[in-house]
Amino acid sequence: MFLQKWVRELVALSIVLILSLSTFALAQQQPGRLIPPPAQTPSPQPSQTPSPEPQNEPSPQPQPSPAEPQATPSQEATPAQAAPAQATSAQPMPVLWREPSDIASRNLYLGPGGEDMKPDLTKVTFIRQEPRGHTTKYRVRDGQGRVWVVKLGNEAQSETVASHLVWAAGYFTDIDYFVPEVKIEGKGTVKNVRFEARPKQIKRFDQEWDWDNNPFAGTNELQGLKVFMVLLNNWDLKTANNRVLLVHNEATNSDELRYIISDLGATFGKTGNFITHNRNQPGAYAATKLIKRIEGDHIIFDFRATHDQMLRNVTVAQAKWLGTLLSQLSDQQIGDAFRAANYSPDEIQILTKSVRSRIDELVNLPG
Repeated sequence: MFLQKWVRELVALSIVLILSLSTFALAQQQPGRLIPPPAQTPSPQPSQTPSPEPQNEPSPQPQPSPAEPQATPSQEATPAQAAPAQATSAQPMPVLWREPSDIASRNLYLGPGGEDMKPDLTKVTFIRQEPRGHTTKYRVRDGQGRVWVVKLGNEAQSETVASHLVWAAGYFTDIDYFVPEVKIEGKGTVKNVRFEARPKQIKRFDQEWDWDNNPFAGTNELQGLKVFMVLLNNWDLKTANNRVLLVHNEATNSDELRYIISDLGATFGKTGNFITHNRNQPGAYAATKLIKRIEGDHIIFDFRATHDQMLRNVTVAQAKWLGTLLSQLSDQQIGDAFRAANYSPDEIQILTKSVRSRIDELVNLPG
């Protein structure tokens, strides 16, 4: 009895021992499956700072530096490279003349400013006296707060007419109106003055442009403008009278550099030297000649003026181009330009006839 009990306990103990040994052997094999592959490096713990072994690491491939985008241009770099061309195309375009498709119907009484730009004479206030020029000029403000330069003296009439005629032919000019009488607060009442607009949206540069060095050299438009100055007997052709205006063209939504003659007062008189020339003398103007002779395909004008050497290269065809353009103006339109400047009926008749005669002379040139 005792022996059987001992045998059973021995068997049970043997079973426990066998199970323990099996569990131990299994535990020794299981961790081998958790060892990372040799090619991988276990991540260091935060407290560790392992020193890498360069010889065991693959050589790094060269990468473009972010500070040098030119090595591998991004998509955004392409527009930036095109920017200079875009900036160039956005530069203001120089313009001297624009074809006047409505020349036969243009209102030469009101001129380029039309009815809307007429000065408000209900209140005109003196701002300051302008420093330059042959005649006295004031900067003033009208009843609507718009700024004008008022010119006094005998150039007021002739300049108003000249600017209206030049504008009618498609050239850019200042906006001028003639006022027979106006009271200027701070100066009193003045008579026979020219109001020249200074719109806020137009920037006037101090830059002068030269008759022989400009973007339009050799064109019919520039050569025609030279002939126009002879037609008007404008003997004051110094470059100081040539200005550039920066204007935004609403029709094209672009900026323009408009080349103008800013002083046309020395017109409708007699050319000559500083002693013999005059301005705004209808009788003297009517007595002068336009063309002296033709030499080959060039014209020699009967004209003496400041810088008149610029006329030496004007061809017959270029003068005829201007004459053909101006021939579209009626006598009524030409007369309206003189009426706008308050000339007498007799003076209007003399001057209109003289201008028409000169236009016809250009139209009838050979060729």
